[in-house]
Amino acid sequence: MEPGLLSRALDVAGRLANDAAEVITATAGRDHQPGAVAKSNPYDWVTDTDRTLERHTRRVLAAEFPDIPVVGEEYGSDPGAVEAPYRWVVDPVDGTANYVAGFPWCAYSLALVDGAGPVVGVIADPSRAQIYAAARGRGVRANGVPVRVTPRSPVGGLVCAELTVDRAAAFTPRAVAAHVGVRMLGSSALAVTQVALGHAVAAVLDKYREWDVAGALCLAQEAGALVVDGDGRPDRLPAGAMVVAAPGALDEVLGWWLADR
Repeated sequence: MEPGLLSRALDVAGRLANDAAEVITATAGRDHQPGAVAKSNPYDWVTDTDRTLERHTRRVLAAEFPDIPVVGEEYGSDPGAVEAPYRWVVDPVDGTANYVAGFPWCAYSLALVDGAGPVVGVIADPSRAQIYAAARGRGVRANGVPVRVTPRSPVGGLVCAELTVDRAAAFTPRAVAAHVGVRMLGSSALAVTQVALGHAVAAVLDKYREWDVAGALCLAQEAGALVVDGDGRPDRLPAGAMVVAAPGALDEVLGWWLADR
């Protein structure tokens, strides 16, 4: 991507993340959700905030980048998004059940993706008043401060997980036996982001959509974390399952993940 376009994409994405953080902070909790409805199950929510933020994101991106299609959780894919050289991918509220309950673990996620994976990624973490931003080859910043993953052993650390019941039942005992804590809190974007920030040694996910993870994967990769698919193969934007880990932790975490498969 031409450097000027990359800089403009990062700037616009950052502004949209700031807008989203303000809205989410002002409206989180059940008292602010008269239009909230469950989708596929009682924990799969959509709210007026989800819809409003995605519409706002699409309006701004259409004005700033009219030739780049958008893929979003609430309104689907623009025509030609699959074949386009670039696409924007947005999840207006990742962790909507937490947002509805007022639990401080949800995020706004926006990424610019090309055929090789995320080019730009921005995550707004409203409960911590943080905007995390990354661009390919430019590293990661948390509220403007550079971030880098430090190589480490997983022992004594935390793994953020977003897993189905069967996979959690298989993975968690192995991690706990190795003196590693497992946390499953309901936002794929924030789970991966914790690895980029150095708060978690790894993240393991086996059920997600592109919009849940694209922005956070840009952060993780630019911070120096390792990303593999569910079979342990390097992949910048895995589909179906993934392990994201700090250098030094991947082999052991991947061993727990792949055991008995």
